[in-house]
Amino acid sequence: MTTIARVATFAFFGIEAVPVEVQVQLAPGLPAFLVVGLPDKAVAESRERVRAALTALGLALPPRRLLVNLAPADIAKEGSHFDLPIALAVLAAMDLLPREEMAGYAALGELALDGSIHAVAGVLPAALAASARELGLICPAAQGGEAAWAGQVEVLAAPDLPALLNHFRGAQVLSPPSPPPLAAGGARAGPCLSEVKGQESAKRALEIAAAGGHNLLMVGPPGAGKSMLAARLPGLLPDLTPAEALEVSMIHSVAGMLEDGRLVTRPPYREPHHSASMAALVGGGSRGRPGEISLAHRGVLFLDEWPEFPRPALEALRQPMETGRTTISRVHAHVTYPARFQCVAAMNPCRCGHLGDASRECGRAPRCGEDYQMRLSGPLLDRMDLTIEVMPLAPGELARAPAGESSAAVAARVQAARGRQRARHGPDGPSCNAEAEARHLHPTLDAEADRLLETAVARLGLSTRGHVRTMRVARTIADLAGSERVRRVHVAEALAFRRKVPGRGVAAA
Repeated sequence: MTTIARVATFAFFGIEAVPVEVQVQLAPGLPAFLVVGLPDKAVAESRERVRAALTALGLALPPRRLLVNLAPADIAKEGSHFDLPIALAVLAAMDLLPREEMAGYAALGELALDGSIHAVAGVLPAALAASARELGLICPAAQGGEAAWAGQVEVLAAPDLPALLNHFRGAQVLSPPSPPPLAAGGARAGPCLSEVKGQESAKRALEIAAAGGHNLLMVGPPGAGKSMLAARLPGLLPDLTPAEALEVSMIHSVAGMLEDGRLVTRPPYREPHHSASMAALVGGGSRGRPGEISLAHRGVLFLDEWPEFPRPALEALRQPMETGRTTISRVHAHVTYPARFQCVAAMNPCRCGHLGDASRECGRAPRCGEDYQMRLSGPLLDRMDLTIEVMPLAPGELARAPAGESSAAVAARVQAARGRQRARHGPDGPSCNAEAEARHLHPTLDAEADRLLETAVARLGLSTRGHVRTMRVARTIADLAGSERVRRVHVAEALAFRRKVPGRGVAAA
């Protein structure tokens, strides 16, 4: 007699959970345990983990032909999260679990050899997909709180297979998990801006970048405070909206980085080392994992020692910086991740770092600075909205400099500016000025501001992209000032921050 059992699960393409049906057929024939449906190595090895987990329960596979089909068969199946649905479907085919009831659940989890269920990546998008399909979700106990964020979905968070068997037999009841409390956030989290002495121009640029979500490039010698300033930017940014928090949390869930099932409510801050490869930055690998730009979605990507990054990796940032997404092409599929990040970069003016300081610069100056900065292409520099020089303070000036404004005070102005932007753009519009289109910006310029901008475009040789990005920065400066119109003074300040990199001309596309 042939029996067939079915349990739903999911394959992941980016943050999209694609439904997969695990079909198990128990039929007469020579004993065998086969897995078909385009499984990868981890899925194929699930046979041995399932066999060992059943042995730990005191069960043995029947001496019959056991065929596991992962449908649809033309989609690549990757990851160890297929262990649990395969085991549940096998138990249902052996009549140890009710087949009709199991068909109403989706499951994912990795099995240990003793039958315990280990955490896996992607529980949050799987829970949302199960809710949309009106299915319950069976997941590891450690991730029950993460699945509970999906809302209207029955979640069974089990520590091991015996607990699931006892639940469906009525011997015990698995209590529904509750979402964990939101992590404490707020503008005061992290290092405070008041710890930065002097550097008023740099702190002004940091406030503008935070208020509008603009890209920022800081150029200066070692020890001038570039990294210190960048580390204080997240404390100026407002909390993520509920929709943004869910989207960011789904990316971190797929990457297996959602700590304790808590939603990400603060803008992420990522600072990869300059030895990072292209796949590490934009995503890739055999499974098409999200890269640093996706993990920094709706947050900050800080690239220290910017010219030291591999040239192909830097050039790969150009398209995501414009579109807000990255696509990883594979033989079987194209995986797309959101990547709407705020790029903050820091660099020395030359390799030795002391270009312009006659007492410390190397003997190849200024040629060393030109060679070093030529590692950055014009189109890449053209995507940086604000460029500032960060110069070190003299020891005496540093000792006498008073403490500056706190992060909380600056964050309050940033929050007010973001509020004006949301009110102007509407609920379906861009979240900040850095995403606004020229047709939304130009009507807010008054006549004098428009004339100054046209003159600057002609004299400085700004590209069309540079023109639009200057308008965006000017609009943010006006928002910080509480002005409905963008005036000449706002455009003038925006142009001052779009000056050339020391040793190079104005960036152009």
